[in-house]
Amino acid sequence: MLISINERVERIKGNKDEIDKLVEEYKPFIASCTEKFTGNFVEYGKSDELSIALIAFVESIECYDSTKGNFLSFAQGVMKRRLVDFYRKEKRHNNVVSLNVYKETDDDEEIDLSEQYSLEKYSMDEVSKQRKFEIEDLKKELLKWDIKFEELVHVSPKHKTTREVCGKAIKMILSRQDIIECIKVKKYFPVSEIANGLKISRRKLERLRKYIIASVIILTGDYQYIREYLKDYGQD
Repeated sequence: MLISINERVERIKGNKDEIDKLVEEYKPFIASCTEKFTGNFVEYGKSDELSIALIAFVESIECYDSTKGNFLSFAQGVMKRRLVDFYRKEKRHNNVVSLNVYKETDDDEEIDLSEQYSLEKYSMDEVSKQRKFEIEDLKKELLKWDIKFEELVHVSPKHKTTREVCGKAIKMILSRQDIIECIKVKKYFPVSEIANGLKISRRKLERLRKYIIASVIILTGDYQYIREYLKDYGQD
C-alpha cells in the first residue's frame, strides 16, 4: 500500500538507512529548491549552498511532525532558513558576497567576474521573493477552510476591544496543542470550548473565526516572513 510522504517521514525517523534512501530520492527536489534560492545552477560535491540544503533536509526529517503541514513545504522552509543563515555568516567574514562563480587567474588569484551585490540588498530581494511564495502557500491552505486570502483584510479586527479578544483567543489556542491539532489536522474550529474558556459569547467568536483560524495557521506553520505581521500574537 502506498503511503504519503508525510507518513513515510514520520516512520523513518531515527532510521539512518531509510533516511539516506529518502534523501537520495529527493536530491533533485533539494537541488531545485537551492537553485530557486540562489538563482544559480548548483551541483552536488561542488556547491556549498547545496551541501547546506542537504543537511537541512535531513534536519527537517528529524524535526517534522504532522501538525506542521506538508513535509515538503516544511523541508523547503528549513532549507531556506539554513541558507539565509549561511549567507549571513558569510557577510560577517566578507563585506560583499558574490552570487556567481569565481575564475582563477594564472597567478592563482581569484577575480570576481560578476557584478557584486551587498548581502543586504540580496537579503531584501530574497525576503520579498520568499514572502510571495509563503502567500501562495497560505492561499492554498486557507482554501481548505473556504477562506479567501483577500478576505483577511475585511475580517481583520479594527477596534481595540475586538483585537484584544482576538489576541486572547489566539494565545489560548497556541497554548493548547490539542486545539492546534483539532484545527490543523481535523480542520475543525472548537467554538464552544474556546468561547467557554475565554468567557466570551459564541456569536462574537464566530465573527472572528476566519481571522483567528488564519492567524493560527500562520503562527504554527512555515510562514516565517508573513508571521512578522502577527508578532503581537506569537508565543514568547
